[in-house]
Amino acid sequence: MTTWRQGARAALFASGMALAASAVQAQDFVPALVFDMGGKFDKSFNEAAHNGAQKYKKDSGVDYREFEVTNETQREQALRNMARRGATIVVAIGFAHATPLQVVAKEFPNVKFTIIDGVVELPNVQSVLFKEQEGSYLVGMLAAMTSKTGKVGFVGGMDIPLIRAFACGYKQGAQAVNAKVEVFENMTGTTPAAWNDPTKGSELARSQFDRGADIIYAAAGATGLGVLQSAKDLGKLSIGVDSNQNHLHPGSVLTSMVKGVDVAVYNAFKDAKAGTWKAGIQNLGLAEKAVGWALDQNNRKLVSADAEKKVNDAMADIVSGKIKVVDYRAGNSCPAK
Repeated sequence: MTTWRQGARAALFASGMALAASAVQAQDFVPALVFDMGGKFDKSFNEAAHNGAQKYKKDSGVDYREFEVTNETQREQALRNMARRGATIVVAIGFAHATPLQVVAKEFPNVKFTIIDGVVELPNVQSVLFKEQEGSYLVGMLAAMTSKTGKVGFVGGMDIPLIRAFACGYKQGAQAVNAKVEVFENMTGTTPAAWNDPTKGSELARSQFDRGADIIYAAAGATGLGVLQSAKDLGKLSIGVDSNQNHLHPGSVLTSMVKGVDVAVYNAFKDAKAGTWKAGIQNLGLAEKAVGWALDQNNRKLVSADAEKKVNDAMADIVSGKIKVVDYRAGNSCPAK
């Protein structure tokens, strides 16, 4: 028997989906986007997806539907409702959508689905992965070259292989510059709440700064905002992630490891409309210009010409294969010097 509370929750969810759908005018092509935990304005992963969808809307004049997941139980229902309401393509942001997508994609074989950071091997699903370890290697180099203490830090979000890959790439890059560098590493938690806890991010950052780190790389969604804020407050440096976060605290964010989530969303919508969308797995890195590091007016004074050259040389060497960055996810181990 459905309780009043359960019924009210279902009604509110349906209402939210209806409001999202109402933004889309009657059109033959209907793209849709389902965000991950942390909110679409997390200044990082989700916001990159939002920016890609907004750019597509601006360039094409085609509106899209969207939904922000706030708890785990909503994922499958959100995907199903988007498909049921006529979406041509649904882009799911985050690996946690993989399990519900396995179910929903089978129910709607004529709907196209793209998942970012996850793999679902079905004929109507496109899986987009990134070589985060390559971009993280570059910012690890920059951190080690810039550090005055020889100690740098890493604060991850949810403790999963994906985030361990960020940390491992960062460590490899730092050690390539300074074999004696000390890298502190903390994960925020083991549940999706770890993506949206700036207070915990700040606490972990302050602990690492207290231990001597003078630069911390945050790969933690909205939690990372607490890391960046603490670095600013304490006169230290931080490294942003996914989106270019240099502008959040100019002069305090050393750089950002950028990841083309915006481009992946844009291309999924564009290709689905053009009829060139293809199912299967894509694995995108430096060679595809899908990851990298950010240098702009906000951090220009923090990066020396020598450091810039060394990082760009390493980028070319990774693309050519001269430098091979180990992916933690491939063997579940991170090389240490």
